[in-house]
Amino acid sequence: MQTLALIGAGGKMGCRITDNLKDGPYEMKYVEVGARGLENLNQRGLSATPEDEAVAAADVVILAVPDVAIGAVSAGIVPKLKPNAALILLDPAAAHMGELPERADITYFIAHPCHPPVFNDETDPEARRDFFGGVKAKQAVVCALMQGPEEHYAVCEDIVKRMYAPVMRSHRMTVEQMAILEPTMAETIGASVAMFLKQAMDEAVKRGVPAEAARDFMLGHINIELAIAFGEAGNPFSDACLVAMEYGRKRWLKEGWESLFEPDSVRDQIDVMLHPEKLKGME
Repeated sequence: MQTLALIGAGGKMGCRITDNLKDGPYEMKYVEVGARGLENLNQRGLSATPEDEAVAAADVVILAVPDVAIGAVSAGIVPKLKPNAALILLDPAAAHMGELPERADITYFIAHPCHPPVFNDETDPEARRDFFGGVKAKQAVVCALMQGPEEHYAVCEDIVKRMYAPVMRSHRMTVEQMAILEPTMAETIGASVAMFLKQAMDEAVKRGVPAEAARDFMLGHINIELAIAFGEAGNPFSDACLVAMEYGRKRWLKEGWESLFEPDSVRDQIDVMLHPEKLKGME
């Protein structure tokens, strides 16, 4: 039986992982120091283990801590890991920026959920409302073996699939490729576009459109527009819509946006995410 130590077990992400791993085939050790986190564990009938004890015994350590804390937390944990142990991170940011301690005899494994897709076959009401994933709705995951023996990939991937279950697909890639997906594709661009759409709807409401009608119209159109754009609908945009799209791109989409995917830009985005105070210098 493998021994797993979950750091930050009572936090928001930690609780999701705890719920999915507590009945699994592992000897679990939960590390938590915050009062709220300890109460969350207590509500689940679980107790915390001191960090030094948990890490020293662990075959695999999972860091369920904020991105900005991974560098500092890993610096305190990595020296305590036993040889051939694995450290699983839930985001590529710190790893991509070289914030993990150097130690050749351990494994670094990075994994991140794709979240349940917009287009799915879920019929259970709870699954349809599981937007984040890891509870009822199926999702895919992306994984990267940053360093360590090849046989550790399957070991860590199996843990990740249980963490984020139910998982329908697992994609292997490099840390660099994962950083392109997040933050650049999914957050720098994707989340910004999502909030832009919400602001566009709010602007319509400000100009007199009934709020409920504006919401229905926007969400319905997002659904069919995504279906057309991603090849799900089987029909193209109308000629008039194509003209409106071109007009819109010239008015609100900045030329050269593709440069956000250049390696230096990806690193710059991650640097700002890990050090938010730098964002002020960009204004």
